[in-house]
Amino acid sequence: MFIFRKSSFFFQKNLILNYSIAKIPQQLTAQMSQKNMTDYFKAKPEAKEKPKKKVAKNEMEEEEEVKVDKVEKKEKLAGEFPTFDEFQDDLCSWKDILGTYIKSQKFKSIYTFVKKEYADKTCYPPAHEIFNVFKQTPLNTLKVVIVGQDPYHQPGQAMGLCFSVKKGVKPPPSLVNIYKSLSNDPKIKGFKTPNHGDLTKWANQGVFLLNDIMTVEYDKPASHSKSGWADFTSEVIKIINKECKDIVFLLWGKPAQKKASIVDTKKHHVLATSHPSPLGYMKGFDKANCFSACNEILVKLGKEPIDWQV
Repeated sequence: MFIFRKSSFFFQKNLILNYSIAKIPQQLTAQMSQKNMTDYFKAKPEAKEKPKKKVAKNEMEEEEEVKVDKVEKKEKLAGEFPTFDEFQDDLCSWKDILGTYIKSQKFKSIYTFVKKEYADKTCYPPAHEIFNVFKQTPLNTLKVVIVGQDPYHQPGQAMGLCFSVKKGVKPPPSLVNIYKSLSNDPKIKGFKTPNHGDLTKWANQGVFLLNDIMTVEYDKPASHSKSGWADFTSEVIKIINKECKDIVFLLWGKPAQKKASIVDTKKHHVLATSHPSPLGYMKGFDKANCFSACNEILVKLGKEPIDWQV
């Protein structure tokens, strides 16, 4: 379009020029024609470079939002949501143990809700890691149960084990406070604050890292609290309560402590304190020494204590 306009302009200019030349005496025609044509083709001075427009802060924020949006879309397209059969299979050895419940309408409703949320929005953890806690800790290896609230809600954090993040991901504040408590516990000798937040080593020693609500929408904590997950995780606690003996339950914060009513304290041991989040840490968690208290119980029961170093 730009080239076409320039050509048209050139044509019009030549037309006017030729018409004017026809009216001028012949002896001046060559001079004027030469002069005008020379002037026309004379190199034009280079245009001064316009100063670069400063990007306003809100424009930068908009650009950042676009980048985040692209990341979210990429995460959503990372893999298809599992079929209902695959969803059940992700429970691994727990599938048979939870057999009655997973055949119920309650469990089907959870699946339907979560599948739709993952299709329409960015949710965590990744679909194939929702039941990671069941993969890492079979019922027959279970010694300790830690109940969290719901998964971390920022990109790359949640991995299906409460409070845990994958290596390479900065430990969130709650996990930082957990490490701080371990470092300050006088009965935990030689604990060194890790440079990562992966608690899989705990899970593989029999620490069941269960979130009360097992999925969450990006940047919206407790967004799946009405999905039915709380009923499912209560069923899990009931089975542990029934099938196991002398399990140590670490219940941090009020939502987790609601599960205490399901636990038979004649068969099991409950250590309840505040949540390790920045809001709850100084309300009891900082001085509870729950990790050494847990190991003392395990030793008295003749069980191997947990190596909390990761």
